[in-house]
Amino acid sequence: MTPDDLEALTLCIASPTRLITQPQTVQRLSRDFYWYSPVLKKLLDDKLAEAVVQPISTGEVVAVLRTCYRRRIPVTARGAGTGNYGQAIPLEGGIVLDLAAMDTIHEITPDGIAIAGPGVRLGVLETTAREAGWELRCYPSTIAKASLGGFLGGGSGGIGSVAHGGLRDFQTVRAIEVVTMEAEPRIVLHEGEAVHDVLHAWGTNGIMTKIWLALVPAEAWAQCVVAFDTFDQAFHFSEKIATGDDWTKRLVTAFEWPIPAAFTPIAACMREGKAVVFFMIASAQLDILTAAALDAGGEVTLAAPYTGIRTQPLLSDYTWNHTTLWFMKYDPAFTYLQCGFSPGEARSQFARLKARFAGDFLLHLEFMKNGAGIVIPGSIPVVRFTTEERLNEMIDFCRSIGVSVANPHSNNVEGGGRYREDNVQLLTKYRYDPLGLLNPGKMATFNPAEVPSST
Repeated sequence: MTPDDLEALTLCIASPTRLITQPQTVQRLSRDFYWYSPVLKKLLDDKLAEAVVQPISTGEVVAVLRTCYRRRIPVTARGAGTGNYGQAIPLEGGIVLDLAAMDTIHEITPDGIAIAGPGVRLGVLETTAREAGWELRCYPSTIAKASLGGFLGGGSGGIGSVAHGGLRDFQTVRAIEVVTMEAEPRIVLHEGEAVHDVLHAWGTNGIMTKIWLALVPAEAWAQCVVAFDTFDQAFHFSEKIATGDDWTKRLVTAFEWPIPAAFTPIAACMREGKAVVFFMIASAQLDILTAAALDAGGEVTLAAPYTGIRTQPLLSDYTWNHTTLWFMKYDPAFTYLQCGFSPGEARSQFARLKARFAGDFLLHLEFMKNGAGIVIPGSIPVVRFTTEERLNEMIDFCRSIGVSVANPHSNNVEGGGRYREDNVQLLTKYRYDPLGLLNPGKMATFNPAEVPSST
């Protein structure tokens, strides 16, 4: 980028202080949690933007993209930087478009739709929604920091998915307004099935500027931890609760020992050598759950109200990919995979994995409902990393026994496991970003030479 480029970008925003070139700040805003993966750490450690632009309105986004298109400046959108795939890391310099200041909650409608900017923090949205009698259908373990736009751009599910599925399921995302990267950027509203054109595309085919998100009536929740002598017992009990229609639940997570040993702030709730299960359950069902756990041979080590995201201890801080973070602190030799087990064959799949990899493959299950309405044992196992070849051997073996893998060590949309087989994300990129300036390199199947001449 030249001084003329920077001057032109300054004219796109009302305050020049929102164009940042200070090296330490640019470096910080060019980073996410890519280092969870030793493969991505090696690949991405030296990648940086040349400047950061922080728009506060759709109009400013349009102006920035118009200028970047004309000057051929790459643009990488950023939410809160809590992703793990290197989604927000610029591969070809240019600018990071930091959307954090576009954090307005425009409305919580009477029928439970949140209308908000991409920069709104999910924790703020959850708190605001609950004040109006609603709550998020699902959210990541990074709820306190994660942004709505970042979650839609690079996330897939989380706490709540056991009941309501992921972001792509059950019309949770009702509409998305995006700005295109063209000579004259357009503001395009995607509604209904059309949201899948831009959902989970890492900002490669449009910049989200407003989101319509379906909520669910708020519930009074409680937290519960149950320890079991064996992982088989823990899985059996957690599966019963997760799949049982009579239970109102928001979180069902099972951990093989020694994963719980890493949860040092809540060590009092763990038991040496034992598997544990975390629940977020309707308060009205807590006593019934604890009684059932005792009958199943478990020890209830925590049963307490959940009063919001400031609850202490907050069990969700140790679930989903926070589990990976805690265990990497405990043993830096480990990284993670993202897997889906078969409901009918999970036990045999567990046994085959343990026979092949033993303590190098530690089971961490997150029950979630899929698009067909079936609750499955999703998984974010922590795995010992020695070489990339060994990691790929684990992935290949999983797939050979019917365990799906979304590879978190791949730095493109297609490799990350949420790419649409109907290619709507790619086709949208051809329409909205013909020069390939949005997060270049992150949609591997895009080829600028194949852009239709009518685009």
